[in-house]
Amino acid sequence: MKRFLNNKLINHRMKSVNFIFTFLLFVCPCASWAQQDSTSVSSGSVTWNKELDGVVVKAQRQLIKQDIDRIAYDVQADEESKTQTVMDMLRKVPMVTVDGQDNIQVKGNSNFKVYKNGHLDPSLTKNAKEVFKSMPASAVKRIEVITDPGAREDAEGVDAILNIVTLSNTAMQGVTGVVSGSLNTLGHSSFYSSLTSQLGKLMLSVDYGYNGMTKHDSYNRVEHSNTYLDTGNTMLTGSEGSNPGDIHFADIDASYDIDSLNLLSASFGGYFYTLNVQGDGYNQLLNPAGQQLYSYRNSYWMPGYNHHSWNGRFDYQHKTHLQGERLTLSYMLALTRQHTDQENTHTELYNVPFAYTGSLMNQRERFTEHTLQVDWLRPLGRGHQLEVGAKYINRDNNSHNTQTFYGIDASTSDEFQHTTRVMAGYADYIFRTAKFSARAGLRYEYSYMRGSYPDGKGAAFSKHLGDWVPQATLKFQLTDAQSLKFNYTTSINRPGISYLNPAATVSPSSVSQGNPQLSSSHTHRVSLIYTYIMPNLTLQLAPGYTAYSNGISSVVTAKDDVRYSTYENILRYSRTSFEQYVQWKPFATTTLVVNNNLRYEHYENPDLGYLTHGWSDSYSFSLQQRLPLKLSLSLSGYGKIGHSPSSVYAIQHGYFDYYASLQRSFLKGDRLTVRLTANAPFNKYWVMDAETVNGDFLGHERSWNRNRSFAISATWRFGSLKSSVKKTEHSIDNSDVVGGISKGS
Repeated sequence: MKRFLNNKLINHRMKSVNFIFTFLLFVCPCASWAQQDSTSVSSGSVTWNKELDGVVVKAQRQLIKQDIDRIAYDVQADEESKTQTVMDMLRKVPMVTVDGQDNIQVKGNSNFKVYKNGHLDPSLTKNAKEVFKSMPASAVKRIEVITDPGAREDAEGVDAILNIVTLSNTAMQGVTGVVSGSLNTLGHSSFYSSLTSQLGKLMLSVDYGYNGMTKHDSYNRVEHSNTYLDTGNTMLTGSEGSNPGDIHFADIDASYDIDSLNLLSASFGGYFYTLNVQGDGYNQLLNPAGQQLYSYRNSYWMPGYNHHSWNGRFDYQHKTHLQGERLTLSYMLALTRQHTDQENTHTELYNVPFAYTGSLMNQRERFTEHTLQVDWLRPLGRGHQLEVGAKYINRDNNSHNTQTFYGIDASTSDEFQHTTRVMAGYADYIFRTAKFSARAGLRYEYSYMRGSYPDGKGAAFSKHLGDWVPQATLKFQLTDAQSLKFNYTTSINRPGISYLNPAATVSPSSVSQGNPQLSSSHTHRVSLIYTYIMPNLTLQLAPGYTAYSNGISSVVTAKDDVRYSTYENILRYSRTSFEQYVQWKPFATTTLVVNNNLRYEHYENPDLGYLTHGWSDSYSFSLQQRLPLKLSLSLSGYGKIGHSPSSVYAIQHGYFDYYASLQRSFLKGDRLTVRLTANAPFNKYWVMDAETVNGDFLGHERSWNRNRSFAISATWRFGSLKSSVKKTEHSIDNSDVVGGISKGS
C-alpha cells in the first residue's frame, strides 16, 4: 500500500510538471527554451526525450515613467537607441515635438531650457538641435521632461525643462568618443566630436561641433503689402538674401570625486558664429488709385555679423550620511558679446521723401551675469522631503549704437546701461505615497533694476520689485497603468537688452527702439494631465490654461506712411489648450508617435482696443519601421491647421511639411551608423503666410525659405568607457530674461 501511494504521488507530480511545461510551450510563446540530450523521463502517455536546460522569459522594460513633476523616457530600454541619435529619441518622448528642420518644442512651446544630469547646460540650451542630432542616444540613460518645475525654478520663466541624463556610476573601462558628420544638397555641412576619459578621480569630457551654412542653404525671400489707414496709401516691399557663415560650439566638463560624500564639478562652454548677411530689396508707395508716389531699391550688407556666448559653472556637492540629504553650492558666469554692422545703400531713387542715399549702423551689445546659489535637500521621514535655497544674480547689459547717413551730414550715437540684481529664497515640500503625491512650494524674489545713459542724454532711473511665486501639484495613481495630475505654476519674465535699449534704428519707412521703463511680467498656468501607460500603448491627455495681464508686447503705430515700433507692459494673453500624445507599437518592429496641440489663443491691448483670437491645431506624427538587413525607415510629417494669432496685430496661416530617412548600422556593436534623409522632396520652398489685421495699417506677408534637400550623415562611436562626467544633482538655472541678445541663427 505504501509503495502504491508513493507511485501515485509521483504520477500526480509528473502530471503537474507536464501541465506546466505544456502551458509554457503553447500558451507563452514569449518563452525560449534551450535543450540538451539526456535520459528520457516518462509519465503516462507523455515522454520527454529532452531535458530542459533553462527558461528565458523576454519582457520589454517600460519606456515611459511619470513622476509628480516629470515624464521620463527610458532610452536604454529602446532597442533603436543603439543606432540612433538623441534627436531621434526626442521624437518619441511625450510632450516633445521635432519638425523637419530639427526645431524642438516642449509642451508646444520653444521656451524651454536644457539640463544635463540635473543642472542647466547653457551650451545645450542655446544649440540643442545642432548637438542633439549628432549626439548618440547610446550615451543617454533617459530623457526627462520636467513638466512642472518646483519653487526652485518656478520664477525662472520657462514652461518646461528637458533633462538629459547620461550613463553614470558604472565601471571604468577605457576611453570613449563619437565623431559625426553630415552634408546635404544645399551645401550645409555639420561636424560633431566628443571624447570622454578619466585620470584617477578626475573625469573629463570635451565636445566640439561645427555647422557651415551656404547661400543656397540660408536663402530667404519676403514680400509685404501694407495699407496705411490715415492716408490710404499702400507700401509694397520685398527682399531676397542669404546669410552664409560658420557656427562653432564647444563644451568642457570635468568632475572630481573627493570621496564618497563630496563631489566637485565644473564646466566651460561657448557658442560663436560669424555670418555674412546680404541681400537686395525694393520699396514702392502707391496712392489709393494705384499710382506710384515714390520708389527705390535697397541693398543691405552685414559683414562680420558675429555673436559670442560663453558660460562657466562650478559646483560643490556634499552628501551626508542621511540617505538623500545633500548640500550644493554653485557659481555661474555667463558672457555674451554681439556685434552688428549693417550697411544699406539706396539706388534708383524716384521722388523719395528723404535726402540720404544710405546708412551705416554699428551696434555693440554686452551681457554679463554672475550667479551664486545654495540648495539644501533634507528627507523628513518616509515619503516626506524638504528643499530650501537662496540665489543671487547680478546682471549687466550695455549697448552702444551709432548710425551714419550717406549723402547728408548727419549721424547718431547712443549709449545705454542696464543693471538687474535679483535676490531670491525658496522652500519646496514633497510628499509621496504609493497612490498619492503632493508638492507645494513658495518663492520670493526681490529685484532691483537701474538704467543709465553714460553719454548723458537721459536721466538715470531705478525700480524696486518684490514678487511672490507659489506653485502646487497633486498626483493620483488611479491604477497601475493610469494616473491623474493637477498642477498650478507661476513664472516671471524680465526684459532683456533688446527690449530695453532706447536707441532708435531709422530707415526710410520705419523707426524702432526699445523701452527702458519696462518691468517684469507674471504668467499663471493651470493644467490637468491624464496618463495611460502600457507596454505597447502610451496615451496622454493634457488640458491646460495659461494667462498673464501685463506681458511685454510690441506697440506699432504709423504716421505719414512711416511705421514706429517699441515695447510696453500692456499685453493681456490667455491660452486654452488640449495636448494629446499617443505612442503605439502595433508590431514589435513598428512604432507610431502622434503629438497634437489644440489651442485657443486670445491677445488683447486694452489701451489701443486691439484684439486677436482664434483656434489652431499644431500636430506632428512619426512612423518608425525596422526592416530586414538592419535597416530602419522613418516617415514623419508636421504642420498646423487654422489661423493662429501671433500678436494683437497679426495672425498666421497653417502649413504642412514632411521628411523621410533610411539608416543602417555597421561594424561590431553597430558602432557606425549611416543615414540618408529626404526633406520635403516635392517642395522646393517652405512658404509661410501672415496677415496684419489690427493697427494703423493692414496688410499681408509671405515668406519663402529653401526646403527641399537630400542629406547623408554618418556617426562613429569608438572606445568602451561606460561612465560619464559626474554632475551635482542641482545647479544654477537662469531663464527669466526675454528679449535679450539672441544668437540670431
